Amino acid sequence: MTTTIPAAPPAHRTPRGRGGLPRRLLRGPAADPAWARPALLALLTATGVAYIWGLGASGWANAFYSAAVQAGATSWKAFFFGSSDAANAITVDKPPAALWPMALTARLFGVNAWSILVPQALMGVATVAVLHAAVRRRFPAWAALLAGAALALTPVAALMFRFNNPDALLVMLLTCGAYAALRAQESAGTRWLLLAAACTGTGFLAKMLQAFLVVPVFALVYLLAAPAPWRRRLWQLTAAGGVLLASAGWWVAAVALVPASARPYIGGSQHDSVLELALGYNGLGRLNGEETGGLGNLDQDAGWGRMFGPVIGGQISWLLPAALVLLAAGLWATRRAPRTDPARAALALWGGWLLLTAAIFSWMQGIFHEYYTVALAPAIAALTGTGAALLWERRRAPAAAAVLPATVALTALWAYVLLGRSPDWHPWLAPAVAAAGLLAAAGLAAARLLRGPALAAVAALAVLACLAGPAAYAAETVRTPHTGAIVTAGPATATGPGRGGPGRRPGRAGPGGWARGPGAPPPQGPGAAGRLPGGPAGPRGGGGPGGGGPGGLLNAGTPSAAVTAALNAGAASYTWVAAAVGSNTAAGYQLATGRPVMAVGGFNGTDPAPTLAEFQRLARQGKIHYFVGGDRGQNRGPGGATARGAGSGSGGSDAAQQISAWVAAHYTPATVGGAVLYDLTPGAG
Repeated sequence: MTTTIPAAPPAHRTPRGRGGLPRRLLRGPAADPAWARPALLALLTATGVAYIWGLGASGWANAFYSAAVQAGATSWKAFFFGSSDAANAITVDKPPAALWPMALTARLFGVNAWSILVPQALMGVATVAVLHAAVRRRFPAWAALLAGAALALTPVAALMFRFNNPDALLVMLLTCGAYAALRAQESAGTRWLLLAAACTGTGFLAKMLQAFLVVPVFALVYLLAAPAPWRRRLWQLTAAGGVLLASAGWWVAAVALVPASARPYIGGSQHDSVLELALGYNGLGRLNGEETGGLGNLDQDAGWGRMFGPVIGGQISWLLPAALVLLAAGLWATRRAPRTDPARAALALWGGWLLLTAAIFSWMQGIFHEYYTVALAPAIAALTGTGAALLWERRRAPAAAAVLPATVALTALWAYVLLGRSPDWHPWLAPAVAAAGLLAAAGLAAARLLRGPALAAVAALAVLACLAGPAAYAAETVRTPHTGAIVTAGPATATGPGRGGPGRRPGRAGPGGWARGPGAPPPQGPGAAGRLPGGPAGPRGGGGPGGGGPGGLLNAGTPSAAVTAALNAGAASYTWVAAAVGSNTAAGYQLATGRPVMAVGGFNGTDPAPTLAEFQRLARQGKIHYFVGGDRGQNRGPGGATARGAGSGSGGSDAAQQISAWVAAHYTPATVGGAVLYDLTPGAG
């Protein structure tokens, strides 16, 4: 006969007076052991220190989003729409919610690396705290601490909570949604269910349809396990669906109601449509690879093994085998529990989140980057804590006595494999982790014979062996600055195809933030010029030492002082001090000058924004001072400016190529500080 771990009793009020609130914070619920709350505070403090430590070294991190933060800190219109520049030419290719916390802190403390990245780090601390609270609802304090530590030490989490991509806000909101869904399941609480829907719907405003991957899981778990009649559960879910649509759709409706002439172009779409962006480029296109104007999957590695691959494995999969084993074992252990059993509902919720999201990530044919896997981290961590608690409670039963040590051994051996992919990085660590894991597994196999300190020592060794690998990768991630559009956690890997091929440094950015692999775009930025045929040091550029390259598709260059001075000269007379093909190229100049720079063609240079006619009109009206030439290592157009437009296989617009050709035909180039500038001032052509 199996038993279910009882619910943790609610926290009791602590008498005010001596101690008061600090005492309550330190002691926590009365049923908790004395060490539980101090250990939680220590975990959150350590997480905060690790995630904030040395953030300034990453500079602008992803300059694409940093430029949008700068715009939002300058213009409330740019803030609301998520514009790339304060003059509101075009938006980023995501909704703006993830930009809002950073833009608000930038308004308060100025636009700098700390004001942009610290909010992301604090979201990481909050996510660990919420996950701890979710697990603690039905499981022991040590299991909740284990789950929180597993999340904090996941390498890709340590990366993305120190970076300015939308994933930090998305993961925090989904974790809050999971907590609220579990609270709703316990008592069939309508308010908690509506809160879960609101959190998930707001996640849509961070990264669109990716937020909805958990919706079927949350709904099904509530429908099947909530302690209420069918009719009540159905109308509650209907109401939650309404809240989901309202929280996700209010911004979409507002954008749709604003005339196109009164707002920026919707970046990432081909028809200036936020619905097209949500359902196409950021929706079905990610699944089937048919992303008009997109780049497609550069790896072509879709399949069941993707999550364990040469680079992705080290980002997220350290505890993935253990989570899958513990999920199966936990569901088996609770198979005879009542329909409404909260422990089994928690397993089903976290397990469904993991299985569905991992399956989609594994098989999607469109754009996929390693850091997307941070969305799996809360589910893996929660299953690690909850599953370990269920098996530990039954450790004297034969089945649990076999599964628990086998899980520890499997985790340690998989860590040995992952660490072996970086053979020159702390080579002693892999055998040490494997030995510790096997020793702990042997001790757990004899757990029925152990008592007191000996049993505690074996358990501690097992936890250490399972977390040592990801902790080492996370530490390497924290000490390494990360810049560019595509970043990965941990040290270099020496095996694997595609972007994880030989010589890749996934934990470090290459020139301008792009770590090269076979088939990758050539490096851009300072120092890259002069080494590449047709690059900025070619016929039209200098770009040697001290000169700032123009940046590229996946990175932003650093303009020289001469270029910055030229763009700032008379800047007040222009709406845009410059225009450049591609958002990252434009971002480098915008962040250096603090002035609006038009991103022609959006992120990929494939959006029809502006059209040639619109650009000609703006130039003749004297609203754009310079056009930036250069080469992004793609299809070159006249004047060196490029775009992945028609003919590149993306199906996107070739408006950027047309603009480049028109500028080169009608204006005279000048090399300034390593950059090619075309003065578009009326009469200068």
